[in-house]
Amino acid sequence: MTSHSDRLVRRWLLWSITAIVLVVVVGGATRLTESGLSITEWRPVTGVLPPMSHAAWVDAFTRYLAIPEAQSVHLGITLPKFQMLYWWEWVHRLLARLVGLVLAVPYFVLLAKGHIRPEHRWRLLLLPMLTLAQGALGWYMVSSGLETRINVSPYRLTAHLGMALLIYGIALWTALDLGRHDTGGGQPALPGPRRRFRVALVCVIITMLSGAFVAGLDAGTMYNTFPLMGGRVVPIGYHIADLGWRNAFENPIAAQFNHRVLALSTATLILILAVLTRRTNVAPALRRAVTAAGLAVILQVALGITTLLLVVPVVLGVLHQATGLLVLGTMIVVVHRSRRRSIA
Repeated sequence: MTSHSDRLVRRWLLWSITAIVLVVVVGGATRLTESGLSITEWRPVTGVLPPMSHAAWVDAFTRYLAIPEAQSVHLGITLPKFQMLYWWEWVHRLLARLVGLVLAVPYFVLLAKGHIRPEHRWRLLLLPMLTLAQGALGWYMVSSGLETRINVSPYRLTAHLGMALLIYGIALWTALDLGRHDTGGGQPALPGPRRRFRVALVCVIITMLSGAFVAGLDAGTMYNTFPLMGGRVVPIGYHIADLGWRNAFENPIAAQFNHRVLALSTATLILILAVLTRRTNVAPALRRAVTAAGLAVILQVALGITTLLLVVPVVLGVLHQATGLLVLGTMIVVVHRSRRRSIA
């Protein structure tokens, strides 16, 4: 493969990453505005167009009024209010379709022209395939809130976010494979530091998924104090015996407490690694990446605490989710660069 081919593929991947971040952020806003159930049908093709007449709007509104959320959370909702919810979900679904096109069409064009490296062909094929699966998973998530629940299943919401993170990770990792290799001043990487970076990356992913349970259970609207929860380290109501192992995933108090512990532990680990890396003979590119991860996680913790104290305003909630992607991205860069001759 020529460097020109690599640049074309890398440019496509960077645009794809931008599109993925945008759709995840809009998805977060859709969740925070409680708009995700406003469209009660899944029409992958004809659903591209919103209601085009007053009668069509009334029909969509009538369908929405039949679901439990409309009869509880949005009891007494008016048509104009419903339209505001509808537009959030419609934009989210439209962006998801566009992301699918961004990931699929250039892939097959670049593949046909021989620009994709042989070792990347199957990996990158996962991008359009997973995006297609993500659409089906999104509807599977929405359908969980249309009959008996007043919101979507937190398990399905977490799976939906997890799939997005997987797509994001594949695109970013491959873009890094095709980037410039800065190995100056380094020595062969040692297993210990590499392992610690990988552990930190896994912790970031687990923390983000735990945040999805917080969102799915609306757990951020309770115990809006920090660092204690109701004046206690472990809050009252943390354990509901009847839930058994599901307590961590279905009890909102437990979900928030667990997310706090995971977030603070992960942030501490990344900051320790950032300090240790500055004291170690590593390649400048790796040092910069770990420093960036440290700065990103400080911002993320600050946003998380502020979002909690202010009872999850939409703007801060969206910024918190976007910064989570930033932390994940910087840690992927760290792990990728630690594979090369970077650590003494």
